[in-house]
Amino acid sequence: MSTKTEARRSPTMAGLRVLGVAIRREPWVFAVSALGSVLFGALTVADAWVLGWATDHVVLPAFDTGEVGAGALWAVVGLFVGVAILRAVGIVARRLGAGIMQYRMEAHYRRAVTRQYLTLPMEWHHRHPTGVLLSNANSDVQAAWTPVAPLPMAVGTIAMMVIAIAQMLLTDLVLAVIGLLVFPAVIVVNLYFQRLTSPLMTRVQELRGEVSEIAHESFDGAMVVKTLGREEEETARFAERTRELRDVAIRAGRMRAAFDPALNALPNIGVLLVLVVGTARVLDGTTEAGSVVTIAYLLTIVAFPIRSIGWLLGDLPRSVVGYDRVHRVLDEEGGLVYGEERLRPGGAAGAARERRGARLEVDHVRFGYGPASRVLDDVDFEVQPGRTVAVVGPTASGKSTLTSLLTRLVDPQAGGVRVDGVDLRELAYGALAEAVTVVPQTAFLFDDTVRGNVALGADVSDDEVWEALRVAQADTFVRRLAHGLDTELGERGTTLSGGQRQRLSLARALVRRPRLLVLDDATSAVDPEVEARILGGLREAGDGTTLVVVAYRKATIGLADEVVYLDHGRVVDRGTHADLLRRNPAYAGLVNAYENAADDAGAPVAAAAVDPVVPVPGEAVIAGSETTNDEEAGR
Repeated sequence: MSTKTEARRSPTMAGLRVLGVAIRREPWVFAVSALGSVLFGALTVADAWVLGWATDHVVLPAFDTGEVGAGALWAVVGLFVGVAILRAVGIVARRLGAGIMQYRMEAHYRRAVTRQYLTLPMEWHHRHPTGVLLSNANSDVQAAWTPVAPLPMAVGTIAMMVIAIAQMLLTDLVLAVIGLLVFPAVIVVNLYFQRLTSPLMTRVQELRGEVSEIAHESFDGAMVVKTLGREEEETARFAERTRELRDVAIRAGRMRAAFDPALNALPNIGVLLVLVVGTARVLDGTTEAGSVVTIAYLLTIVAFPIRSIGWLLGDLPRSVVGYDRVHRVLDEEGGLVYGEERLRPGGAAGAARERRGARLEVDHVRFGYGPASRVLDDVDFEVQPGRTVAVVGPTASGKSTLTSLLTRLVDPQAGGVRVDGVDLRELAYGALAEAVTVVPQTAFLFDDTVRGNVALGADVSDDEVWEALRVAQADTFVRRLAHGLDTELGERGTTLSGGQRQRLSLARALVRRPRLLVLDDATSAVDPEVEARILGGLREAGDGTTLVVVAYRKATIGLADEVVYLDHGRVVDRGTHADLLRRNPAYAGLVNAYENAADDAGAPVAAAAVDPVVPVPGEAVIAGSETTNDEEAGR
């Protein structure tokens, strides 16, 4: 039975199953912590025995004789000090073990969630907001293992409670029974609290994920928010969710605020009953004053285990929610949820280790983002080693999806993609990355130096970095930066222009010398002259890299050896650029749209902003003005 199903029936049992996972994973740490807690509990009970013995043998005789013997006084002090030292040892062992156990569990599950994120395909990530994923790896993991901290204390104090109850029953059966009447009340209060707080804790965890997602969107889309004046709307959207989170958390806090005093009051009520009845029994001679003091003190000791168990039980609903949310990720099987096969790493590596250009085969590929979706349908073409192929097509024709298939971010639902006859599904992830590299249109740079962003952990020399920058036409502006390769670029490379970021992203791919390089409109933010030099440099680099270029500009397409023309997810024509211009009117209209839009606007137009059916001159002028003087901009 899953913890989610069990939680609907009993949050306590589901929570104990979660704690069982932690105990099985860290048995020795738990054992040390629990033994320390048992030692603390036993010595705490021993305090009650010392107090009762001192009452009967030192305090009461002192009232009768009017003096206290030095030996008896030193005996009492020695007993109390010895018990205190041993109890301190138990406290240190308990707390140290509990802390180590909790943080180890959190670290293990954070690493597991992160590894799972890296394993799961992009299709899965498309269905899960980034804020929710951050919440899974952070607050949900923390919530799942928060009860680990009080767990050893609760286990040890249960032993303390058993010892204390046994001593109470041996001391005075009547007073012990009266004092222990509080236990049924404690159980009822705990069950009632669990039932009320479980749905609230579930909603709190959900809202934390939603708040994180809204914040991530607002930060990530800061440019859109600022330029369109959406600050108030984004603030209101964030405030709405945070207010709801605040209100639900306050409701849960109010319940906890009522629960804790009630839990603390019940043992005190038991102590009062014991004192009242015990006084009467001392007066009628049926018990001794030391027995009343011992039982009253033991009952206050029992109150501590009750509170510690209450703390543990109070954290269990949130723990169960966090654990279930984390395991929704860990239990996912990588791959397309609507496809017949799962995206798993293969084991082949030989095809990736050769340094010559790769032969690419796209064999009757079919793919869609849902059961009723058909983005690519029977796409079939081949690229010979060292050749350059331009993939051209109108908006939503499947070009970017094709690049995802070529780099195995997703797997085809039918057909296959092969490099030198080896299906990508048979390649290990590391071997695939060595053979095939994609440069997306949107360049992402890390908050690091130029060298760090280009090398990105690869074992390459500065000479190799400069060569990659030269081919990408980025060496000139990098030399002009204040510290060259050591220049810090800031978060997402905000100190650079769009064209400069694209060229660094391209250099990052080139420094790895891939056998198949896929450019998804990766030079859209640079002017046509720079783009021509980049593509020319790629062909002259001497590595024989096979190029697949998603292109819009006629000048770019003209540099390709062959053109694959996509429309509505199908290959409708293939051939050289000149042949397609001559025989295919739709293709000619598409690739001429850029020049037509530029003539209408009277200024350079960024091809990526142009819809081939309905050109948008205004947008094109803005995009062109951003990158025409890219070398000098250097922002």
